[in-house]
Amino acid sequence: MSEKLQKVLARCGLGSRRHMEQAIVDGRVSVNGKLATLGDRVEAADEIRVDGRRVQFTVEEEARRRVLVYYKPEGEICSRQDPEGRPTVFDRLPMTKGERWVMVGRLDINSSGLLLFTTDGELANRLMHPSNEIEREYAVRVMGEVTPGIREILLAGVQLEDGPAKFEKVVELGGEGFNRWWQVVVKEGRNREVRRLFESQSLKVSRLLRTRYGSVTLPRTLKTGRWIELDKPEIDALIELVQLRPRRGTGLYGLAKRRTEKMQENPLPARRGGFLRQQKRDGAGKKDD
Repeated sequence: MSEKLQKVLARCGLGSRRHMEQAIVDGRVSVNGKLATLGDRVEAADEIRVDGRRVQFTVEEEARRRVLVYYKPEGEICSRQDPEGRPTVFDRLPMTKGERWVMVGRLDINSSGLLLFTTDGELANRLMHPSNEIEREYAVRVMGEVTPGIREILLAGVQLEDGPAKFEKVVELGGEGFNRWWQVVVKEGRNREVRRLFESQSLKVSRLLRTRYGSVTLPRTLKTGRWIELDKPEIDALIELVQLRPRRGTGLYGLAKRRTEKMQENPLPARRGGFLRQQKRDGAGKKDD
């Protein structure tokens, strides 16, 4: 079976399909020693190189689709390497062989919470692309009063320096005094979008925690700096959001499967402290997280 070259490169996590098409046009890609052209198709036996470096790949039907949920702590950089030597979100991820973890979206150094990683570059690109309107949910501690008028403005939309933006949902979670927790939802992943929306109303975000990305929610038992691997039902729910086809090689196998089953039988105690303690008294968060 053959596939379009740009699709294979995107799935390997080298960039979006559009970026890979441009790389082909720019003469950066070769197949079996010859410069590639748009429209080229490749098979499993072909040799692909980008900027002279060989790309390890498998055909789509054989490529294993894996997804990790990572609880990013504050202070880690969403980058593979940092010139200043600061810790990165890739430092604690499991090693892969013939695969590459691709990060889905970003969180700034002062933010924490859910990050997704996948071995399927096409899945990552579709989950991040604004046209798919994948929901990102955050718990945010805000310094200052979010009045009903401000809430309506943030839901209707404000003009930021890179275009209009808005929250799809703004719900108060509770708190005391000057700092209160809010739950917000956006459908884009622009840089510091949540913080900038509040700043547009002269409000400051003192804590930001991502609690959901699409159909995946941050597990209450997951500790900061730890990860878990999703099984087939959770991955299938994600790919349904972005209209990708299921694959045979999806989910947990072998040691990873046994480790996850063991965790489910003897789960870690729930996190203590944090935003769920501030939730409204409606039973949504009976205990702190």
